[in-house]
Amino acid sequence: MQAQEDTNNMKLEGFAQFIQAATHEVFATMLGTEIRMGSVYVGQEPPAPEDGVIALIGLAGKWVGTGMITCRAETACAISGLLLMQEFAKVDDEVLDALGEVSNMIFGNVKTALEDKIGPMGLSIPTVIYGRNFNTRTVGHKEWTVVTFSWPGQRFDVHLCLTLVPKEQQQPRSSPGVALMT
Repeated sequence: MQAQEDTNNMKLEGFAQFIQAATHEVFATMLGTEIRMGSVYVGQEPPAPEDGVIALIGLAGKWVGTGMITCRAETACAISGLLLMQEFAKVDDEVLDALGEVSNMIFGNVKTALEDKIGPMGLSIPTVIYGRNFNTRTVGHKEWTVVTFSWPGQRFDVHLCLTLVPKEQQQPRSSPGVALMT
């Protein structure tokens, strides 16, 4: 029972700290702006924007799951504008690519921080979705640590859903072409 409590505490407190630090670092160094952290909460399903952009990235290791950035289309354009140093009036391929890159930087930093606590992890390439009236769903574990961020006139949320893989399902890591000795 103590292990479950430790896991739950790490999820909310630890994940939120890693998300906050990584997001602040990326926005300060790569986008040249300061952001404010808003609320931190655990949600059962990620909210679907009525009109917006979602950047998804997978994480895998002894813990597996998904990182996600959600925002309105205007905020995606503003984030992309900061990264690429130009203005965007609407969501286009450059905006989607830029938001994917920002998610890659944020969750790359989160992954690096997590590895000190939970071991090696892999990170997928980002998938970015834009549209209206859509939903996302994570099969299996549904508990998300969510941290909201803002700067004047803009708001976005960073979500992280990770779950510990049961020991009997964990696979030993190997390099391609290298046989494992058992």
